[in-house]
Amino acid sequence: MAPERHDGQEIRRRFAEEARAERPDLALLCLLLGAEADPALDANGIDAAQIELDRLAGLLPYGLRGGRAWASALAELLGERYGFEGSSADYQRLESSLLHEVLRRRRGLPILLSVVWIEVARRAGAPVYGVALPGHFVVGFGDPKERVLADPFAGGRPLTGQDAELLVAGATGEPLEPSMLVPARPLETVLRILNNIRAWAAARPERTDVALWAVDLSLLLPSHPARLRYERAQLLVRSGEFLRGAAEMEEYADVVADVEPAAAEAVRRSARAARARLN
Repeated sequence: MAPERHDGQEIRRRFAEEARAERPDLALLCLLLGAEADPALDANGIDAAQIELDRLAGLLPYGLRGGRAWASALAELLGERYGFEGSSADYQRLESSLLHEVLRRRRGLPILLSVVWIEVARRAGAPVYGVALPGHFVVGFGDPKERVLADPFAGGRPLTGQDAELLVAGATGEPLEPSMLVPARPLETVLRILNNIRAWAAARPERTDVALWAVDLSLLLPSHPARLRYERAQLLVRSGEFLRGAAEMEEYADVVADVEPAAAEAVRRSARAARARLN
Protein backbone atom coordinates (compact mmCIF):
# COMPACT_ATOMS: atom_id res chain seq x y z
CA MET A 1 0.00 0.00 0.00
CA ALA A 2 1.33 3.46 -0.92
CA PRO A 3 2.33 5.70 2.00
CA GLU A 4 -0.25 8.25 3.12
CA ARG A 5 0.51 11.75 1.89
CA HIS A 6 0.91 14.40 4.57
CA ASP A 7 -1.01 17.65 5.05
CA GLY A 8 1.03 20.36 3.30
CA GLN A 9 -0.55 23.20 5.27
CA GLU A 10 0.29 21.49 8.56
CA ILE A 11 3.90 21.06 7.45
CA ARG A 12 4.18 24.79 6.72
CA ARG A 13 2.51 25.68 10.02
CA ARG A 14 5.02 23.55 11.92
CA PHE A 15 7.90 24.97 9.90
CA ALA A 16 6.87 28.56 10.66
CA GLU A 17 6.34 27.73 14.34
CA GLU A 18 9.74 26.07 14.70
CA ALA A 19 11.47 28.91 12.83
CA ARG A 20 10.15 31.29 15.48
CA ALA A 21 11.09 29.14 18.47
CA GLU A 22 13.60 30.50 20.95
CA ARG A 23 16.03 27.77 19.93
CA PRO A 24 15.07 26.52 16.46
CA ASP A 25 15.71 22.81 15.92
CA LEU A 26 17.91 22.60 12.81
CA ALA A 27 17.20 18.91 12.14
CA LEU A 28 13.43 19.34 12.47
CA LEU A 29 13.42 22.37 10.14
CA CYS A 30 15.41 20.41 7.55
CA LEU A 31 13.06 17.44 7.84
CA LEU A 32 9.96 19.62 7.50
CA LEU A 33 11.61 21.14 4.42
CA GLY A 34 12.10 17.59 3.17
CA ALA A 35 8.42 16.83 3.75
CA GLU A 36 7.51 19.82 1.59
CA ALA A 37 9.62 18.33 -1.20
CA ASP A 38 8.56 14.71 -0.65
CA PRO A 39 4.83 14.24 0.08
CA ALA A 40 5.55 10.64 1.14
CA LEU A 41 7.63 11.83 4.10
CA ASP A 42 5.06 11.73 6.91
CA ALA A 43 5.36 12.14 10.69
CA ASN A 44 6.65 8.58 11.05
CA GLY A 45 9.37 9.24 8.49
CA ILE A 46 10.41 12.44 10.27
CA ASP A 47 10.57 10.55 13.57
CA ALA A 48 12.61 7.78 11.93
CA ALA A 49 15.18 10.29 10.70
CA GLN A 50 15.47 11.84 14.16
CA ILE A 51 15.91 8.35 15.63
CA GLU A 52 18.70 7.63 13.13
CA LEU A 53 20.53 10.79 14.22
CA ASP A 54 20.14 9.68 17.84
CA ARG A 55 21.45 6.21 16.97
CA LEU A 56 24.53 7.58 15.24
CA ALA A 57 25.21 9.89 18.18
CA GLY A 58 25.09 6.89 20.52
CA LEU A 59 27.93 5.26 18.58
CA LEU A 60 30.42 8.02 19.39
CA PRO A 61 32.99 7.28 22.13
CA TYR A 62 32.40 8.56 25.65
CA GLY A 63 34.64 11.07 27.37
CA LEU A 64 35.90 12.97 24.36
CA ARG A 65 37.65 16.24 25.20
CA GLY A 66 38.66 19.06 22.88
CA GLY A 67 37.69 20.04 19.37
CA ARG A 68 40.27 17.90 17.61
CA ALA A 69 39.18 14.74 19.43
CA TRP A 70 35.56 15.34 18.48
CA ALA A 71 36.44 16.09 14.85
CA SER A 72 38.50 12.92 14.63
CA ALA A 73 35.75 10.78 16.19
CA LEU A 74 33.09 12.15 13.82
CA ALA A 75 35.33 11.57 10.81
CA GLU A 76 35.94 7.99 11.87
CA LEU A 77 32.26 7.26 12.51
CA LEU A 78 30.47 9.16 9.76
CA GLY A 79 33.19 9.43 7.14
CA GLU A 80 35.00 6.10 7.40
CA ARG A 81 32.52 3.70 9.02
CA TYR A 82 29.28 4.94 7.45
CA GLY A 83 30.65 6.54 4.29
CA PHE A 84 28.96 9.94 4.45
CA GLU A 85 30.58 12.08 1.75
CA GLY A 86 29.83 13.98 -1.44
CA SER A 87 30.85 14.23 -5.07
CA SER A 88 30.27 16.61 -7.96
CA ALA A 89 27.30 14.49 -9.10
CA ASP A 90 25.44 15.31 -5.89
CA TYR A 91 25.03 18.92 -7.02
CA GLN A 92 22.68 17.71 -9.78
CA ARG A 93 20.22 15.98 -7.44
CA LEU A 94 17.45 17.60 -5.42
CA GLU A 95 17.76 14.72 -2.92
CA SER A 96 21.20 16.08 -1.99
CA SER A 97 19.43 18.98 -0.23
CA LEU A 98 16.92 16.83 1.69
CA LEU A 99 18.04 15.58 5.09
CA HIS A 100 16.03 12.34 5.11
CA GLU A 101 17.47 11.41 1.71
CA VAL A 102 21.02 12.32 2.77
CA LEU A 103 20.64 10.04 5.80
CA ARG A 104 19.39 7.25 3.54
CA ARG A 105 21.90 7.65 0.69
CA ARG A 106 24.81 8.96 2.82
CA ARG A 107 25.45 11.44 0.01
CA GLY A 108 24.62 15.11 -0.23
CA LEU A 109 25.73 18.70 -0.63
CA PRO A 110 28.35 20.06 1.79
CA ILE A 111 25.72 21.90 3.83
CA LEU A 112 23.45 18.87 4.29
CA LEU A 113 26.34 16.59 5.19
CA SER A 114 27.39 19.27 7.67
CA VAL A 115 23.87 19.24 9.15
CA VAL A 116 24.24 15.48 9.73
CA TRP A 117 27.58 16.05 11.46
CA ILE A 118 26.25 18.94 13.54
CA GLU A 119 23.14 17.10 14.67
CA VAL A 120 24.94 13.84 15.48
CA ALA A 121 27.71 15.66 17.35
CA ARG A 122 25.27 17.94 19.20
CA ARG A 123 23.29 14.97 20.47
CA ALA A 124 26.51 13.50 21.85
CA GLY A 125 27.36 16.72 23.68
CA ALA A 126 30.07 18.01 21.33
CA PRO A 127 30.87 21.72 21.07
CA VAL A 128 29.98 21.89 17.36
CA TYR A 129 28.86 24.58 14.92
CA GLY A 130 28.41 25.17 11.21
CA VAL A 131 30.74 27.42 9.21
CA ALA A 132 29.15 29.02 6.16
CA LEU A 133 32.21 29.56 3.98
CA PRO A 134 31.32 31.05 0.60
CA GLY A 135 30.57 28.18 -1.76
CA HIS A 136 31.37 25.40 0.72
CA PHE A 137 29.77 24.78 4.13
CA VAL A 138 31.96 23.03 6.73
CA VAL A 139 31.87 22.16 10.44
CA GLY A 140 33.79 23.55 13.40
CA PHE A 141 34.48 22.05 16.84
CA GLY A 142 35.44 23.58 20.17
CA ASP A 143 36.12 27.27 20.65
CA PRO A 144 35.74 29.03 17.25
CA LYS A 145 39.04 30.81 17.98
CA GLU A 146 40.83 27.44 17.73
CA ARG A 147 39.60 26.97 14.14
CA VAL A 148 39.23 23.20 14.37
CA LEU A 149 37.45 22.67 11.07
CA ALA A 150 36.40 19.56 9.14
CA ASP A 151 34.92 19.05 5.68
CA PRO A 152 32.09 16.46 5.78
CA PHE A 153 31.83 16.58 1.97
CA ALA A 154 35.35 15.07 1.90
CA GLY A 155 34.46 12.47 4.54
CA GLY A 156 35.59 14.67 7.40
CA ARG A 157 38.99 15.75 6.15
CA PRO A 158 40.57 18.18 8.64
CA LEU A 159 40.88 21.71 7.29
CA THR A 160 43.87 23.87 8.09
CA GLY A 161 43.62 27.65 7.94
CA GLN A 162 45.30 27.51 4.54
CA ASP A 163 42.76 24.92 3.33
CA ALA A 164 39.92 27.26 4.31
CA GLU A 165 41.62 30.15 2.53
CA LEU A 166 41.92 28.07 -0.64
CA LEU A 167 38.24 27.05 -0.49
CA VAL A 168 37.18 30.68 -0.21
CA ALA A 169 39.57 31.84 -2.92
CA GLY A 170 38.33 29.11 -5.25
CA ALA A 171 34.69 30.09 -4.68
CA THR A 172 34.98 33.87 -4.69
CA GLY A 173 38.50 34.88 -5.74
CA GLU A 174 38.65 36.86 -2.49
CA PRO A 175 40.70 36.33 0.68
CA LEU A 176 39.26 34.63 3.76
CA GLU A 177 37.72 37.14 6.16
CA PRO A 178 37.34 36.44 9.91
CA SER A 179 33.58 37.08 9.60
CA MET A 180 33.32 34.02 7.34
CA LEU A 181 34.30 31.78 10.27
CA VAL A 182 31.58 33.01 12.64
CA PRO A 183 29.32 30.08 13.69
CA ALA A 184 26.25 29.90 11.46
CA ARG A 185 22.89 30.10 13.22
CA PRO A 186 20.24 27.45 12.43
CA LEU A 187 17.95 29.80 10.50
CA GLU A 188 20.88 31.08 8.42
CA THR A 189 21.70 27.47 7.58
CA VAL A 190 18.10 26.69 6.58
CA LEU A 191 17.91 29.80 4.38
CA ARG A 192 21.13 28.78 2.64
CA ILE A 193 19.69 25.30 2.00
CA LEU A 194 16.59 26.88 0.50
CA ASN A 195 18.78 29.17 -1.62
CA ASN A 196 20.55 26.07 -2.96
CA ILE A 197 17.21 24.50 -3.85
CA ARG A 198 16.08 27.69 -5.60
CA ALA A 199 19.34 27.68 -7.60
CA TRP A 200 18.79 24.01 -8.51
CA ALA A 201 15.28 24.77 -9.71
CA ALA A 202 16.33 27.93 -11.58
CA ALA A 203 18.54 25.77 -13.81
CA ARG A 204 15.50 23.58 -14.57
CA PRO A 205 12.63 25.75 -15.89
CA GLU A 206 10.28 22.76 -15.77
CA ARG A 207 10.64 22.67 -11.95
CA THR A 208 8.89 25.94 -11.15
CA ASP A 209 6.95 23.95 -8.53
CA VAL A 210 10.16 23.34 -6.57
CA ALA A 211 11.27 26.96 -6.87
CA LEU A 212 7.88 28.12 -5.62
CA TRP A 213 7.77 26.02 -2.45
CA ALA A 214 11.41 26.90 -1.70
CA VAL A 215 10.51 30.60 -1.89
CA ASP A 216 7.38 30.04 0.20
CA LEU A 217 9.36 28.38 2.99
CA SER A 218 12.00 31.11 2.82
CA LEU A 219 9.26 33.69 3.35
CA LEU A 220 8.17 31.84 6.51
CA LEU A 221 11.55 32.51 8.12
CA PRO A 222 11.60 35.54 10.45
CA SER A 223 14.40 37.14 8.41
CA HIS A 224 14.58 36.88 4.63
CA PRO A 225 15.43 39.08 1.63
CA ALA A 226 12.48 41.30 0.69
CA ARG A 227 13.10 40.64 -3.01
CA LEU A 228 11.91 37.05 -2.49
CA ARG A 229 8.36 38.42 -2.70
CA TYR A 230 9.03 39.64 -6.22
CA GLU A 231 10.63 36.32 -7.11
CA ARG A 232 7.50 34.54 -5.87
CA ALA A 233 5.32 36.75 -8.03
CA GLN A 234 7.46 35.98 -11.08
CA LEU A 235 7.19 32.25 -10.38
CA LEU A 236 3.41 32.51 -10.17
CA VAL A 237 3.33 34.20 -13.58
CA ARG A 238 5.68 31.59 -15.00
CA SER A 239 3.40 28.81 -13.75
CA GLY A 240 0.37 30.43 -15.43
CA GLU A 241 -1.17 32.20 -12.42
CA PHE A 242 -1.09 35.61 -14.09
CA LEU A 243 -3.57 37.45 -11.87
CA ARG A 244 -2.06 36.27 -8.57
CA GLY A 245 1.44 36.99 -9.85
CA ALA A 246 0.49 40.47 -11.04
CA ALA A 247 -1.21 41.27 -7.73
CA GLU A 248 1.86 40.21 -5.75
CA MET A 249 4.11 42.24 -8.04
CA GLU A 250 2.00 45.32 -7.34
CA GLU A 251 2.17 44.68 -3.58
CA TYR A 252 5.94 44.42 -3.78
CA ALA A 253 6.13 47.63 -5.85
CA ASP A 254 4.16 49.47 -3.18
CA VAL A 255 6.64 48.28 -0.51
CA VAL A 256 9.77 49.47 -2.37
CA ALA A 257 8.33 52.57 -4.04
CA ASP A 258 9.65 55.06 -1.47
CA VAL A 259 13.17 53.63 -1.50
CA GLU A 260 13.52 52.54 -5.14
CA PRO A 261 10.93 54.36 -7.26
CA ALA A 262 12.50 53.31 -10.57
CA ALA A 263 12.56 49.66 -9.53
CA ALA A 264 8.95 49.92 -8.35
CA GLU A 265 7.84 51.28 -11.72
CA ALA A 266 9.67 48.45 -13.51
CA VAL A 267 7.85 45.92 -11.32
CA ARG A 268 4.51 47.60 -12.08
CA ARG A 269 5.26 47.31 -15.80
CA SER A 270 5.90 43.58 -15.28
CA ALA A 271 2.56 43.32 -13.48
CA ARG A 272 0.75 45.01 -16.39
CA ALA A 273 2.49 42.65 -18.81
CA ALA A 274 1.37 39.66 -16.73
CA ARG A 275 -2.24 40.84 -16.76
CA ALA A 276 -2.06 41.43 -20.52
CA ARG A 277 -1.25 37.75 -21.03
CA LEU A 278 -4.88 36.99 -20.12
CA ASN A 279 -6.19 38.98 -23.11
